[in-house]
Amino acid sequence: MRNAPSGGAAVLAAPRAGRRIRWRRYQGLLFILPWFVGFLVFQLGPFVASFLISLTSWDMVDPPKLVGLTNYTRMLQDELFLKSLYNTFYYTLFHVPGQILLAFCVAGLLNRKVKALPVFRTCFYLPAVTSGAATAIIWLWLFQPQGLLNQTLAAFGVPAPNWLGSTTWAMPSLILMSFWNIGTAMILFLAGLQGVPQSLYEAAEIDGAGWWGKVRNVTIPMMTPYIFTTAVLGLIGSFQVFTSALLVTGGGPANATIFLVLYLYWNGWSYFKMGYASAMAWALLLIILAATAFQFGVARRWVYYEAEERR
Repeated sequence: MRNAPSGGAAVLAAPRAGRRIRWRRYQGLLFILPWFVGFLVFQLGPFVASFLISLTSWDMVDPPKLVGLTNYTRMLQDELFLKSLYNTFYYTLFHVPGQILLAFCVAGLLNRKVKALPVFRTCFYLPAVTSGAATAIIWLWLFQPQGLLNQTLAAFGVPAPNWLGSTTWAMPSLILMSFWNIGTAMILFLAGLQGVPQSLYEAAEIDGAGWWGKVRNVTIPMMTPYIFTTAVLGLIGSFQVFTSALLVTGGGPANATIFLVLYLYWNGWSYFKMGYASAMAWALLLIILAATAFQFGVARRWVYYEAEERR
């Protein structure tokens, strides 16, 4: 049996234990120091700087001049800003539900046991990891007056519209193009479908439910958390649409496809109105926060979590 340490040994051991504890704390701080410095320099610093710049008038040449909230009040009188805001909401209204529906249907098809299933899954996911600029150029070729899409329509006797040169069809063209990139949402839905208990389908069959009955009463309720996640991510992404409008339509024709981020880019890097562009960025942040908060507010009414007791 080991003897208990004497009083003197205990007194000497206590400071050493304290030093070890402090050193462990310092080790943790040293490990997170690179991340913390990067966060301050590349995230928090620019975040605060952009707000300060939004309170100024700055053309990146002359010193910035403090103008207070002038840039924010100016947005309410800027017809082009209001037009870009309307176009962004219009795009979001059709893009998010359409993407969810299409990705859900594709995931349902890819959840079946068929030959070469990994190949099909890869083909549908591939656009999600393809360069946005490359995808935009491909669709630009497809939407040309003599492009493949119009030639296909002409072969069936359907009048071919001027997709990118018409104020009527330019926005639907970009919305149609956005449905090409459903890979991420499809993967989420596919993971959710594989997690639905088969016992629920068997119970539904015993109750006499057909295919649609099982989808409506089992699949959709069990998939609501994934639908909610996809809706939140899709809304945030649709408010930041930029590449397709810049490369395919350039905001035209007649500003029919000018989006909020595209107009922000023009003000910042074409007109050198950095203060106004920063104010628009903060307005976009507030809009996204409000829309996301609304989604979370109504989610409790329709999103079902299996481990959660409904009230």
